[in-house]
Amino acid sequence: MSEVVGVGIDLVDVARFTRVLERRPALHQRLFTEGERTLARAERLAARFAAKEAVMKALGCGLGSVAFRDIEIVSEASGAPQVRLHATALVRASALGVTRWHLSLTHTEHSAGAVVIATA
Repeated sequence: MSEVVGVGIDLVDVARFTRVLERRPALHQRLFTEGERTLARAERLAARFAAKEAVMKALGCGLGSVAFRDIEIVSEASGAPQVRLHATALVRASALGVTRWHLSLTHTEHSAGAVVIATA
């Protein structure tokens, strides 16, 4: 049986998120990997941003402890979202004994959310 290491949840206002990205175009590169930046719709990017913040919460670390690009949200062939970690996020997860991520994303035109559970 898996042991829960951490749980995270986050909700993003899509319109506000879109305005921030429009005002600060360089933020795209700071927040998202090259693969994630190919997503065209704002609500899909907002859901991935929510997932990254939820992963940070599940890891028990605050903003700035782990780079946003060290947490990548990818899609399986089936379309199911998966967490892929790099650099400092991977080191932190390994230290906590995380072996598996469970991720759920949702969005409307107004809001985007994510729930993540890290298990060992």
